[in-house]
Amino acid sequence: MPVVVVESPAKAKTINKYLGNDYTVLASYGHVRDLPAQDGSVNPDQNFEMKWEVGSSSRKHIKAIADALKEDDTLILATDPDREGEAISWHLQETLTKRRAIRASTDVRRVVFNAITKSAVTEAMKTPRTVDAPLVEAYLARRALDYLVGFTLSPVLWRKLPGARSAGRVQSVCLRLIVEREMEIEAFRTREYWSVGAVLTTPRRQTFEARLTVLGGRKLGKYDLESQAAADLAVQAVRARALTVTSVEAKPAARNPAPPFMTSTLQQEASRKFGFGARQTMSTAQRLYEAGFITYMRTDGIDMAPEAVMAARDEIRARYGGDYVPAAPRMYKNKAKNAQEAHECIRPTDMSRDPGKLTGLAKDQRDLYGLIWKRTIASQMEAARLERTTVEISSADGQVGLRATGQVVLFDGFLRVYEEGRDDSAAAGDDRLLPQVTAGEPLEKGDITPEQHFTQPPPRYTEATLVKKMEELGIGRPSTYASVVTTIQERGYVRKDKSRLFPEDKGRLVTVFLTNYFRKYVGYGFTADLEAELDRISAGDADYKAVLSQFWRDFSAAIAETSELRITDVLEKINEVLEPHLFPPGEDGADPRLCPHCGAGRLSIRTARAGGAFIGCSNYPECRFTRPFGPPGDGDGQNGPDDRVLGDDGGDAISLRNGRFGPYVQRGEPGDGGTKPPRASLPKGWSPDDMTLEKALMLLDLPREIGPHPEDGAMIEAGIGRYGPFVRHGRLYANLKDVEDVFTIGMNRAVEELARKAASRGNGRAGAMKPLKALGEHPESGGAVNVMDGRYGPYVKWEKVNATLPGDMNPADVTIEMAVQLIAEKAAKKGTRRRRKS
Repeated sequence: MPVVVVESPAKAKTINKYLGNDYTVLASYGHVRDLPAQDGSVNPDQNFEMKWEVGSSSRKHIKAIADALKEDDTLILATDPDREGEAISWHLQETLTKRRAIRASTDVRRVVFNAITKSAVTEAMKTPRTVDAPLVEAYLARRALDYLVGFTLSPVLWRKLPGARSAGRVQSVCLRLIVEREMEIEAFRTREYWSVGAVLTTPRRQTFEARLTVLGGRKLGKYDLESQAAADLAVQAVRARALTVTSVEAKPAARNPAPPFMTSTLQQEASRKFGFGARQTMSTAQRLYEAGFITYMRTDGIDMAPEAVMAARDEIRARYGGDYVPAAPRMYKNKAKNAQEAHECIRPTDMSRDPGKLTGLAKDQRDLYGLIWKRTIASQMEAARLERTTVEISSADGQVGLRATGQVVLFDGFLRVYEEGRDDSAAAGDDRLLPQVTAGEPLEKGDITPEQHFTQPPPRYTEATLVKKMEELGIGRPSTYASVVTTIQERGYVRKDKSRLFPEDKGRLVTVFLTNYFRKYVGYGFTADLEAELDRISAGDADYKAVLSQFWRDFSAAIAETSELRITDVLEKINEVLEPHLFPPGEDGADPRLCPHCGAGRLSIRTARAGGAFIGCSNYPECRFTRPFGPPGDGDGQNGPDDRVLGDDGGDAISLRNGRFGPYVQRGEPGDGGTKPPRASLPKGWSPDDMTLEKALMLLDLPREIGPHPEDGAMIEAGIGRYGPFVRHGRLYANLKDVEDVFTIGMNRAVEELARKAASRGNGRAGAMKPLKALGEHPESGGAVNVMDGRYGPYVKWEKVNATLPGDMNPADVTIEMAVQLIAEKAAKKGTRRRRKS
């Protein structure tokens, strides 16, 4: 039987269902080879030779494919239809050839399909081709570029900027966007302005609202009313005059639907509608694709196959009637520059399958499928027809003018099914329904109210708006958006809080360093141009080694120029660049960098060994003044050595302080020999404002002795460590859920917690813990697959592989197919880490 190879077992299962027993369908479980994470994996001196290594977790999958080829001499590579999919096919062909599993007589075919449906798969099997060399070369160029930047620039960061972890060709540019947006916000100065609104009544006793647009005979600008005093004068001017309708203008308008989804717009809308991160959106879409519900989800394309367009129009007519079907199909033009990679939009494979017909799927999959179905159907529906009305009102002398606007939906069209989300709020008043008024009619004045406003800084990026910005700048591609956004968070350069992205200290420092010493390589234009070069390679219009050679010549020279840089020089340069932000001039004109504690030292950036930064005095250790990284007063406050005394205990002053790692309490002062006094950091959730002498002594007295263990008499202690609150017996540690437990836990519960921890160790773990849900045997390799409850949330367990469930996935909704996919992804990551250690 011909051997068909795809990436995942879920995809294999779906395809096997369509092809039947005449084919052997196997999964490669993603990429089978990778560049070892060590120097020399890409060698510029040997014409950019690349050394690939088969992952330890991939060897058994390669062996299974090789064994199957002993029975049949036909290999069909059916991986995804993009650069990554083409690369996996190429890696498989290369690896199997080296193993001599592919012989001279072996018929190797490459087939691609944009949707995993019976018709798409069987049609693809009729039109095989060879592996696309330009697409593979574009992949090789991207991997080489990313490797050369990461493995050459990251060591420079480690040496020159302690605490920095890594740099990347695209991730550093993405980080720059977030840092620069934060600096815009910090530099923003709020401006006050006022507006005046009036409630007016028609002769038919109908009321509506209007806003002041003309004062003193001239059009009001946004900031013309700068204070309440000016607004009050405007209110008096309106009250003192009779008002009349001067004109009523009603204009018809049409609103067209948004095009169907491509990768970036799907990520943006899933974030707006459901709060999904980029990675969650893509992993959910992957499962829908592999199950045959949607077309391929990594695409720049927004066009739709003609048969899909007609199916959508038929579905609209059947569900909503002929009035909702436009006279001609809507055509959308692709944005993708390279026709070879301009895949179809993301759409349902069956237009008649609405979300209500999907059963057995997790909630996140149902939600995302519903979003895709609605957007696709709406994209082929009739436009919404509106009527927008503007009413102009003025006084007889022309000194005062007001305007009211509103609109009414005459025909809802596509709005019946779907309305695109927005990243900003709509202008107030646009959707109001105005009463019937006629020019020349007098209006009765009701409440006339001044309203205070303040200008707002630009909003911080969400994952969705960041992807949108990356797309606008031409940075990254559909296959990389999610991984780039995720990487900068995993590196600790960016944190996400309530869906907004905030740069961490070390992320800000890395960006300033790179923009000063490698400005070209974190430039938006340069990065976009390099992406365009990769597109030219994939189209067969550029030689990938020539592109690499040109890049490396300039980049290696830039690296060499930094060899003599000293850390002190780097920090002083960062001080200089960030001075307006870190040390803004005060109103008294004093030197903002003069230490406020000793009056002699200079304030500057200091880096901590664990990463991050703080502001410290140049007279350290004589002066121990520190404050958080950022502008003065931009944290928990600045701190000298005598910050706040909480009380006295046995002659020792107990004080609350704020150091480079956050607030802590201290007993006494350093000794003459430089010995450090007892200190204890405030645990998570404890506010410095709530600290008392009693609480401080509780922390300083840790670890707390609970009593001797009933079995061996060894002391059981409770404390707070690096990973949070714990109870300890010898070398056995058991985590506690709440900090307060450290101070209240008794002997019985402590022994229970320790026993539970002991039972969960080693080979007894699976037996000691009861699964949340038993899923059955692994379909490929055997062995029980269970959903378990762990310290960091629910996870899927199979043998020694533990895969954490995505945030919004309910353990009760997990199926064996979903679990196998999560296990495969986790196993692949574990294999990569093992290679890096070798």
